Amino acid sequence: MNALMIRRYRYEIMPGPAAQQSLARAFGCARVVFNDYVAANRARHLNNQPFLSDVEAQRLLITAAKKAPEREWLAEVSVVLLQQSIRDAGTAYRNFFNSLSGRRKGRRVGLPKFKSKHQGEQSIRFTVNGFSIRGGHTNTHPDNPTPGRLYLAKIGTIPVRWSRALPSAPKSVTITHTPDGRYFASFTVDVPEKAAVAPAHPGRVAGIDLGLNEFAAVVYSDGTREIIDNPRFARAAARRLSRAQKSLNRKVKGSKNRAKQKRRVASLHRHVANQRLDHAHQVAARLIRENQTIAVETLSITGLARTSLAKSIHDAGWGQFLSILGAKAVEQNRTVAAAPAGFPSTRACTLCGTNSGAKPLHVRIWTCACGAVLDRDYNAATNLLMVAGGHSETLNACGADVRRHLARPRSDRDAAIRDEAGTRPTRTPSRVR
Repeated sequence: MNALMIRRYRYEIMPGPAAQQSLARAFGCARVVFNDYVAANRARHLNNQPFLSDVEAQRLLITAAKKAPEREWLAEVSVVLLQQSIRDAGTAYRNFFNSLSGRRKGRRVGLPKFKSKHQGEQSIRFTVNGFSIRGGHTNTHPDNPTPGRLYLAKIGTIPVRWSRALPSAPKSVTITHTPDGRYFASFTVDVPEKAAVAPAHPGRVAGIDLGLNEFAAVVYSDGTREIIDNPRFARAAARRLSRAQKSLNRKVKGSKNRAKQKRRVASLHRHVANQRLDHAHQVAARLIRENQTIAVETLSITGLARTSLAKSIHDAGWGQFLSILGAKAVEQNRTVAAAPAGFPSTRACTLCGTNSGAKPLHVRIWTCACGAVLDRDYNAATNLLMVAGGHSETLNACGADVRRHLARPRSDRDAAIRDEAGTRPTRTPSRVR
């Protein structure tokens, strides 16, 4: 029997006017309870008292608060979503403490902040006691003429656009209201782990050098290589975004026209974000489908985003792509090898290993002291390929002149690579070299 894994299935929902009012009330109540939890813990910290536990917080901020005149309206919404709001706040505090102690890896997590009703996205979460699918999860196929409907406690029944069928009964659902006025339901379900599919090129290693002019230069251990274009979705939509934002600035604050234009601006931003996400998924899926191991560089994206290149870096979506690549690698039993931080992938020569120092970004081709003329992007990708630990046999099996071919500059690489075996045909949006 295959092990189970948690998956998230997201669908758009279409609440009517009454349901929208009930959802707005639920968003507000969940936000107030979360803020009450944060305020109570800040006050206890100033008085040198221990922070509230989740059980104590539910008793004080939900059960007892409903009896007070200033919070009696909390009874108008389901207690399930209020309890979940307390759990989310407690998890945020635990993440903060674990981050301070080093038990939580990754970036440092700060203290929870107060939520605002003016923030971009509102969300609430229901566990199995607070929702159901009228008709069952088996009645969620998109071709079904009478698909199931989502029932939320004290909100009502809401139609769902079932773009695909739910594989099993959901364990929880998160309702989200986006800035462009759309509503989504995200279900968490248990699904069996799929058997990993062998890569199209068994044993092949790929070295990826991310960039801005071109999204990535990819070098493979079989001697092939390619350039993946950078779509620059935000740059392409900059004119439309600028005109929409100027129109928003001319609207009177608090007017209905301003609210409409605000949703239009948010819709444009959502479209760009969806394009970037789809591009990252497609590129990551192809790399995982074709290769066994992928070598990437360790980037300080947060630090780079503070430079003059911040807009281009955010538009490229490096962090999103690397996160998706890692998740897909786990699913398909692939390996993503990250080079050590500070590894001189660009500065080191692929032939002699000499570190020639930092180079300005406009230097795309450079000559090493050993006489090798190197392409900046392919040279970096080749160096990353060589640091893919545990795959020396694969690299050595590719021939003695593989590294020399991969280091060729762009001026003659097209003619040189045209006759190489294993080169795939040109595809969009990638340019295979």
